[in-house]
Amino acid sequence: MNNILEVQDVSKNFGSFTALNKVSISVQKGSIFGLLGPNGAGKTTLIRVINQITMPDSGQVLLDGEFLNSNHIKDIGYLPEERGLYKSMKVGEQALYLAQLKGLTHKEAKARLKYWFDRLEIGDWWNKKIQELSKGMAQKIQFVVTVLHQPKLLIFDEPFSGFDPINANLIKDEILKLREDGATVIFSTHRMESVEELCDDICLIHKSNKILDGKLIDIKRQYKTNTYEVGIMAKNKGSLEQELANKFQICPANFKTLGEELKLNIKLSEGGQPNDLLTYLCNQGNVSHFVELIPSVNDIFIQTVKDN
Repeated sequence: MNNILEVQDVSKNFGSFTALNKVSISVQKGSIFGLLGPNGAGKTTLIRVINQITMPDSGQVLLDGEFLNSNHIKDIGYLPEERGLYKSMKVGEQALYLAQLKGLTHKEAKARLKYWFDRLEIGDWWNKKIQELSKGMAQKIQFVVTVLHQPKLLIFDEPFSGFDPINANLIKDEILKLREDGATVIFSTHRMESVEELCDDICLIHKSNKILDGKLIDIKRQYKTNTYEVGIMAKNKGSLEQELANKFQICPANFKTLGEELKLNIKLSEGGQPNDLLTYLCNQGNVSHFVELIPSVNDIFIQTVKDN
């Protein structure tokens, strides 16, 4: 089986409010899966169902081919958006305690914690209390505790919250390495640039319903419009712009260059070829910029939510 997680028609109601409405997702082994949606869409409820914090009203969840049960707790690592460390406990003491709750022996936990504390250069935090740490420092401890027992499935809910750019990049690299080492990751965030960098597949939930899912590259292909961002130096920019408007759908483009090029977005008709457009433009002037406009995850997110 290629999927480590199967969520099948899961629904969850809280009184008269529907948090999830027959939501289904499949997460491939060894992938990073982006779980996206506006605030209140149902993402956190779905994550809580997968972690068996909340039971679904209907539908089922399978982990590695087995119906989800209490034995699977050790197979999942969960970093919640709202952190849950005990502020008055010392870092090392707390990390050992939480590691043993996940099934590690004291000896195993201490060895793995030494590896991670050395790797993240936080060894001198061992005897500090959580309340003495900044939000970003505490976040590093929570990350270590989440991955320490080497679970099959990791769920990160806003993992970069509280980090400066350097440490956010550090954790991003660690997530990629965990994937390379065989872990599967569900990644929930509002930082769309992180989704672009990390995710193989995405699912978008809106108002309790799944409204989009699939491989990120396929979704981008689906949403692209055959539009090209063009910069061209020409003797008479006004007449060239009019000529282009007679042949194509155009609109002004906004990008930075060092010259005074005519800057346009040019949309080709169905079947139009970019090589033909580029050849035509080269005959009109000096082309300094020619890039296909691929929709970003942020663009797709906004458009899909508006459409629904």
